Amino acid sequence: MSVFLVLFVGTLVNSVIVSAKNDIYSGYSVHGVQLRSRSDQIVLYNLQSELNVDLWEYGAPSTRDAYIMVSPENRAEVFDMLDANNMKHYVHLPDVAKENPSYVTLVNVGESFEGRAIKYLKISTSNFSNSSKPIYLMDATMHAREWVTTPVTLYTIHRLVEDLKAEDFDLLENIDWIIMPIVNPDGYVYTHTDERLWRGTRSYYPTVSTTCYGVDANRNFDINFNTLGVSSNPCALNYPGHEPFSEPETRYVRDILLKYIDRIQIYMNIHSHGNYVLYGYGNTTLPSNAVQLHHVGAAMGAKIDALKLPEAGYYRVGNSHLVLYGSSGSAQDYGQAVGVPFSYTLELPGYGYGFLVPPEFIEQINAETWQGIAVTARLSYLYYRARNERT
Repeated sequence: MSVFLVLFVGTLVNSVIVSAKNDIYSGYSVHGVQLRSRSDQIVLYNLQSELNVDLWEYGAPSTRDAYIMVSPENRAEVFDMLDANNMKHYVHLPDVAKENPSYVTLVNVGESFEGRAIKYLKISTSNFSNSSKPIYLMDATMHAREWVTTPVTLYTIHRLVEDLKAEDFDLLENIDWIIMPIVNPDGYVYTHTDERLWRGTRSYYPTVSTTCYGVDANRNFDINFNTLGVSSNPCALNYPGHEPFSEPETRYVRDILLKYIDRIQIYMNIHSHGNYVLYGYGNTTLPSNAVQLHHVGAAMGAKIDALKLPEAGYYRVGNSHLVLYGSSGSAQDYGQAVGVPFSYTLELPGYGYGFLVPPEFIEQINAETWQGIAVTARLSYLYYRARNERT
């Protein structure tokens, strides 16, 4: 049963990548346009208003190509206009609904302690080469029993790749995405085979304990490690491990953060349950941009609350220690400490079922959380652009 479920999730992720079909945009194509001057940009702006051309990337003269999406109906007229202005153009995506979109890359980051592949998706219209675009990093199932978190990441992939709506083109145009649906596959499998409410990883260090397995991955990061909200008992749910980053799973998250730290604008570490948007630090100290953190987090909570079911609680937003409890070694705190401007723990609703949320709630959670993700993406992009303009 566990193997089936793990394979099912892996297949689902891959099906999102390789199907990538949307009949609404069948036949639409995306083209790169070389820009020589401001006048070339004005031509594109005119095409946008006159022929409903969608500007995926505005580009910059002599430094960065623009990208436009063109419908089958107006393609000839658009090309005539470009050619009349001697503007060079080329095919970037021959069909937006075509399988295997070039802007999706599946990365196998390495193996878990028990040898399972851990993967993440990179979603980018510029293959991560455009440094002016911030990165939105999200992950899920760091705690094995929190099954409802993985569907949120898969739905995010679905909305960005398979069901990209016109009003969401900016989320691809302005932002690159890294999405890791399952951080802790060993623990996730164990919750299906042996113990449904297992929380930790499944590492085994006999020099530490011959009877206890795993650590709390969300206490294993190198930030105030082993100081608050943890237990020294290797069998405890909140045992942080014998040293920071003792787990390969947390090292992979660390490596992604450090590799892209210059561009990661927001890190969303998704958990359940309780309806919270939390930010650092777990020892009650606040980051220097706490006001901005609260602004973006509150916008997320409000967006989700506007769509919530009556039986769901309202989202609470604030410092993780003051709103919930003290902690150390969390992914949220580590992301903030190494330089991510907006690093959050998102706690999804439980509807009174705790970690055992019935499947019939998944569609609701996915839909409402996606709207929260979208608003945080847009707000964090505005902050990113403003920061870059100042520098």
